[in-house]
Amino acid sequence: MFTNKTVLDRRLPCVHRYLSLPIPDNTTQCMYVWIDGTGEHVRAKTKTVDFIPKSPSELPIWNFDGSSTGQAEGSNSDVYLYPVALYRDPFRLGNNKLVLCETYKHNRKPADTNFRHTCKEVMDKAAEQHPWFGMEQEYTLLDSDQHPFGWPKNGFPGPQGPYYCGVGASKVYARDVVESHYRACLYAGVMIAGTNAEVMPSQWEFQVGPAEGIRMGDDLWMGRFLLHRVAEDFGINVSLDPKPIPGDWNGAGCHTNFSTLAMREKGGITHIEKAIEKLGSNHAHHIKMYDPNEGRDNSRRLTGRHETSSIHDFSAGVANRGASIRIPRQVAEEGYGYLEDRRPSSNCDPYRVTEAIVRTTCLD
Repeated sequence: MFTNKTVLDRRLPCVHRYLSLPIPDNTTQCMYVWIDGTGEHVRAKTKTVDFIPKSPSELPIWNFDGSSTGQAEGSNSDVYLYPVALYRDPFRLGNNKLVLCETYKHNRKPADTNFRHTCKEVMDKAAEQHPWFGMEQEYTLLDSDQHPFGWPKNGFPGPQGPYYCGVGASKVYARDVVESHYRACLYAGVMIAGTNAEVMPSQWEFQVGPAEGIRMGDDLWMGRFLLHRVAEDFGINVSLDPKPIPGDWNGAGCHTNFSTLAMREKGGITHIEKAIEKLGSNHAHHIKMYDPNEGRDNSRRLTGRHETSSIHDFSAGVANRGASIRIPRQVAEEGYGYLEDRRPSSNCDPYRVTEAIVRTTCLD
């Protein structure tokens, strides 16, 4: 458990020595980041440019070997990278950038896992309603052997109870990874709203938002990239599996808080209730949109136990974490605010989730 920190301590002086070397003026290292063929994982590679980019539109379209990422055949392997969002690089510092990209096939049509393309179109159509989102990304930290970090190698930790928002070495594991990720997000410009230890030991959560429209998906994907990249420095793996440990352990979700301007204004509860009715009528469609395998991953988590509603049923309730849609207590009391969709899985694509919610509730 402590080996990872020892390795990190030995590496840091060497890394800092090289990263502190000066580079030529107006030279920028731009790390292009994209979603691969799984629809769940990210890839990245770096390009040097001879200027300091201020917006993604200034950067060149690039390409990669799609046959190595599950996005093309070897006989026609080039897939294009279109820069769409720019972030500060918390690893290389200085003027260096992280560049979130959309992927396009050889014929310039969106790649199969490029769901940002249609999400942006939907968000533009609903722009006057000002759709806001806040997504709660749960994840599990794993040791190099893919065993939950900090768990006994030949057994299990004590039952769930003391771990949620816990404090103390017997209750939480790898807080240093979590705090490092938090700072990296703040530095990069990701709209991270907070973090906490979750119900299962070695399970954590970070929240992104409130973000309007397409920025929700952009910032959550970049937040995920930063999480994997920070954990890499500690020799720890990150799992977004919605049920990483079978049995009497909580799964991992990506609860999605949503509101429109009308919901956030006085009397907005009426609009919230109408939105819930629409979401209920399209439950099956949303389940397909809420994990990369159209419900098959999420079916292991949405069992009606461990603070979930059954994947087969739709329900809503005030302060009810066993419902599909939760209306926060404060929202019910004040009569306006937002709703929480508790169905999306931890490995969902936020572009698909937010697009589905806006299509169902905002576009007739």
